[in-house]
Amino acid sequence: MSFVSGFHPVRETLLQRPKAVESVLLQKDRKDARMKELETLARQNGVPVRQVPKEELDRLGGKAHNGVVAKVATRELDSVEACLAGEPGSRIVVFLDEVTDPGNVGAIVRTAAALGASVVLTERHSAALGETVAKAAAGALERVRIGRAGNAARFLEDAKKAGFWVFGAAMEGEPASRVDLTGDVVLCLGAEGEGLRRLTKETCDRLVSIPMVGGGGSLNVSVAAAILLWEVRRTRIGHENGLTAGGPR
Repeated sequence: MSFVSGFHPVRETLLQRPKAVESVLLQKDRKDARMKELETLARQNGVPVRQVPKEELDRLGGKAHNGVVAKVATRELDSVEACLAGEPGSRIVVFLDEVTDPGNVGAIVRTAAALGASVVLTERHSAALGETVAKAAAGALERVRIGRAGNAARFLEDAKKAGFWVFGAAMEGEPASRVDLTGDVVLCLGAEGEGLRRLTKETCDRLVSIPMVGGGGSLNVSVAAAILLWEVRRTRIGHENGLTAGGPR
């Protein structure tokens, strides 16, 4: 059992996985249009709705619940094979190598939903798909294929066999804008501070970086993921329009 809080995450869960929602709890003293919309949507799907005090929502969903909390069965993970599936030449996968911060994972899932990528996490030392991830993802948790890999190197080798090029984000890598990011891509990002683990780096086809101005420091992993995912999309748009890709593989 998990709790999803906030208007957008609860609404998206009701739209995408209504059978997993056990009940919707609405703040007793709130009667605005958004609350009415959620109540109607829940009842249409046969989901019980309860009016409860704000204090109960605070206890179940944290302070940022915005007046609504849903009791939801734990999200089922997708298979790694499903995360790698899709039309050849258009597939994008984000591999998070022991990223433990749930806020970062949620933000990356949100970006992945916007840019058409699936997400694969390591089985150990990575964030659980709980309330914080769901809140940061703002509903995108239900729209993205998300799997877990027991062995990072094996997963990346299997991805290569399936036709993917594997790129690792690292400060010593080549500027991403100079690299050909067309085709099927696995983009690997590591935990803040430690970055990618050694074996993960060694398994990548190439390492790529985001050029920074002097003294700019490092980027949050979710910000880096957003920039690199957009670079993949930008390269593909240019390729589809007949423009030259970033550079040779």
